Amino acid sequence: MANVTVVGAQWGDEGKGKIVDWLSERADVIVRFQGGHNAGHTLVIDGVTYKLSLLPSGIVRPGKLSVIGNGVVLDPWALFAEIDRLAGQGITVSPDNLIIAENAPLILPLHGELDRAREAQVSVARIGTTGRGIGPAYEDKAGRRAIRVADLGDAATLDARIDRLLTHHDALRAGLGLPPVDRAALRAQLLDAAPRLLPFARPVWKVLDDRRRAGHRILFEGAQGSLLDVDFGTYPFVTSSTTLAGQAAAGSGMGPASAGFVLGIVKAYTTRVGEGPFPTELHDATGERLGERGHEFGTVTGRKRRCGWFDAVLVRQTCALSGVTGIALTKLDVLDGFETLRICTGYRIGGQTFDYLPTAAALQAQVEPVYEEMEGWHDSTAGARSWADLPAAAIKYVRRVEELIQCPVALLSTSPERDDTILVTDPFVDR
Repeated sequence: MANVTVVGAQWGDEGKGKIVDWLSERADVIVRFQGGHNAGHTLVIDGVTYKLSLLPSGIVRPGKLSVIGNGVVLDPWALFAEIDRLAGQGITVSPDNLIIAENAPLILPLHGELDRAREAQVSVARIGTTGRGIGPAYEDKAGRRAIRVADLGDAATLDARIDRLLTHHDALRAGLGLPPVDRAALRAQLLDAAPRLLPFARPVWKVLDDRRRAGHRILFEGAQGSLLDVDFGTYPFVTSSTTLAGQAAAGSGMGPASAGFVLGIVKAYTTRVGEGPFPTELHDATGERLGERGHEFGTVTGRKRRCGWFDAVLVRQTCALSGVTGIALTKLDVLDGFETLRICTGYRIGGQTFDYLPTAAALQAQVEPVYEEMEGWHDSTAGARSWADLPAAAIKYVRRVEELIQCPVALLSTSPERDDTILVTDPFVDR
């Protein structure tokens, strides 16, 4: 079965959008399996830029089925806005090319309000969330009080769900100094959204099982990055969902064997948005140069990304956690022109050396990166489409990355344009 699962292997923003779009041409079905509209993908196709937050990247390609799985938390109004924005760019989104899991939990306005109120508390350390209500929505899912897509189809069920939800939230809001939720207004909003949202609702698990049995190629598209995983990321500065490849099964309703080729997207250096540890972060002119050359601003928030050298320790760790088959190395061209490059090969903590990032926050705060220096290159790698187009030093850098992370490069991206890609292993064909 020629399925592919794409996950970010750093802190997100690795360039998944372009790679998923590039792969979607070979796929029949593209599935989002976790996260919400806090994640962003930028696609550049024939000079046109598309910015996606919730919709799968395959939505811009005709003849493909895009799927939002049950592992996603869905803001109906953000979805409608994104659909309308794409319509303005000539992309039609309908139940013919998009289906949504009927058991996907909804993000409501009260979730965003709660998210922002918590982040505004000066007595509590900021997590650095986007304030879009992702975390509170996942909390309600785990607390068995979420309103799900299918609930909008029956007023009596919806009333019961709202009552259960507000019993919890009104108590929370009182503690934060917020007024009670306007129940009637919330109910009206949901009933107003129902006629537009429900036509997309389907039993996604069954649709995907039928497609699998028919031999269709399925591409699972992860959001954010492995280092933001709620279990294995730099907790508590993480997202609220599982971002590893294993979530492709649980977040879509397919079995674990469906993941197929696991492609980890890895930037040729390291970036992070928001709070939390970052061992190789650069607070100097080199870090500024990486950010400027890489246009390191968040697709969704516009926040400036923190930049640093490539951390082989962390990428080796995330490749192991997701069972990565091969990586797609992106933004190699950003490193053009550096006299010397550095790669983190290990950590030093209190006189001890580590070949992984410890879980304890106190130890993470003490991490000192151990670097290996490599010769840079002056020739441009931008737009390269074959190994012959790359400077020898760039090839040496890529090979050293492979050695250190113990995982081969399957694709190499040298610009935002989808065709500026060096294919080493086709994830849909080569096994």
